[in-house]
Amino acid sequence: MSWSQRPALQGWASLLLVAFLVSCLGAYVAPTPVFAQDDGEAAATEEGTPADDAAAEAPADGETEAEDDPTESFLAWMIRASGLFGVVLLLLSFIMVAVIMMNILQVRRDNLLPPSFIEAFEQKLAAKDYQGAYETARSDDSFIARVLAAGLGKLNRGYQEAIEGMQEVGEEESMTMEHRLSYLALIGSIAPMIGLMGTVYGMIDSFSEIATSPVQPKPKDLADGIATALFTTLEGLTVAIPALIAYSLLRNRVSRFVLEVGMVSEGLMSRFSTVGKQKSGGAAVATAPAKPADE
Repeated sequence: MSWSQRPALQGWASLLLVAFLVSCLGAYVAPTPVFAQDDGEAAATEEGTPADDAAAEAPADGETEAEDDPTESFLAWMIRASGLFGVVLLLLSFIMVAVIMMNILQVRRDNLLPPSFIEAFEQKLAAKDYQGAYETARSDDSFIARVLAAGLGKLNRGYQEAIEGMQEVGEEESMTMEHRLSYLALIGSIAPMIGLMGTVYGMIDSFSEIATSPVQPKPKDLADGIATALFTTLEGLTVAIPALIAYSLLRNRVSRFVLEVGMVSEGLMSRFSTVGKQKSGGAAVATAPAKPADE
């Protein structure tokens, strides 16, 4: 497991667990407003009969049925109306939070440009211990250490070859970080599409009720389809907007750190710019660190 994976896995796994527990808890503690009146009370109101008289005239069986009719919380109504689309968007939201936390933990100065490594590397260069500087870069797993190790490993071929080797490693590491960020862009793109699919499905459900009903349907018969359309649209946008914002911010952060790593590494390697011009074999051996046998 690489330098950036262990703390990241622990962080987003804990966050996912907390988010899941909070979501489950909200389903039980949410307020329970009543969204529809009892049929007997609605009929009594339309006929101009007071609610108390209607309750008094209702039979005992009717009272029992009214008492057995459970009320539905807003959260439960939203989950039921969202259906499969809501489940998919909920999973996408968990993945989005995990990817954001993973990138925040990885794209940090202490991971990409650790001051302790830079100080130790500069001390080796000041003492002209070039082989020690190479070993220090190889033993560290940070971004700048990998770049410097690649440059020092090719220094015996010339300074220009060393710079090209550093650029290759830098582009590879930058592509890796951009690849991790691309998942946020993907979530930001497909979440509204899933919400739109739920919107279309909900409207089809409502119009199907109108088309197949032998009598004029009541508004409550159309409420489920309309609720599906509205809730899935809301949930899709709720997932997509934070994903796109986080993607833009983290991409700018990655670009800034990649540029800084390139500037610092080239500044450190500039001390070897005369390697290719040296004619003395002893001087060349002193400035060009030998590669280990395993390479």
